[in-house]
Amino acid sequence: MSFKDHFSKLAANYASFRPHYPAALFDYLAQCCPRRECVWDCACGSGQATLDLAARFDAVTATDASAAQISTAPACRNVRYRVAPADASGLAATSVDLITVAQALHWFDLAPFYAEVRRVLRPQGILAVWTYGALRVEGEEVERLVQEFYWHTVHPYWPPERRHVESGYRELAFAFAEMTVPDFAMHEQWSLRELIGYIRSWSATARYVERHGVDPADALEESLRSAWGNPDSVRAISWPLSLRVGAND
Repeated sequence: MSFKDHFSKLAANYASFRPHYPAALFDYLAQCCPRRECVWDCACGSGQATLDLAARFDAVTATDASAAQISTAPACRNVRYRVAPADASGLAATSVDLITVAQALHWFDLAPFYAEVRRVLRPQGILAVWTYGALRVEGEEVERLVQEFYWHTVHPYWPPERRHVESGYRELAFAFAEMTVPDFAMHEQWSLRELIGYIRSWSATARYVERHGVDPADALEESLRSAWGNPDSVRAISWPLSLRVGAND
């Protein structure tokens, strides 16, 4: 499988400024699994989902094709990190109860990944993939400026696969018996500094900088200052979360 590395150069920002997934999501996934012995957190990045899984399962193997991302992931007693592509986990056959892919399935070559999923999942094991789309920010003027930045300033610099995030993965093939899932959303309370740090972690922002030699987040931050007020005050940020869950037959 070819590795589309959009994030190694952004690993530090990615680890510091990515939003958190809701605890209810991980509680739900744990309830879906007949056993809670082993999880494979595939394309784990810098561990955005890994520790929540480790709190609910006996052992987690967390892999990512980017060594830079793995290097920023937090250590945990029952987590083993490994640099590995999505189609070659290094796990034993029929050894895993749950496989998770958070905000990464759109980068994969699906056929070889799904073959690896079928190889390592136990019978009735679960595959869960999720993605979150464009953010919403509290405050009419702040929201207007952020949406203009997302849809007009940097949107042309997203890789083509970004369209699958914006469609909630509904256009991606899913080769497993799909389950009906509850609705989830992500919420944060962020200062202006945290919001701008998150925006700088976007691959589209980095690609804009590479093309033009200017960080567009600088101008956005300047525009937001008057609308935000005290930059240390926090505003509500939210993202829709799209989840697909299937069982291995």
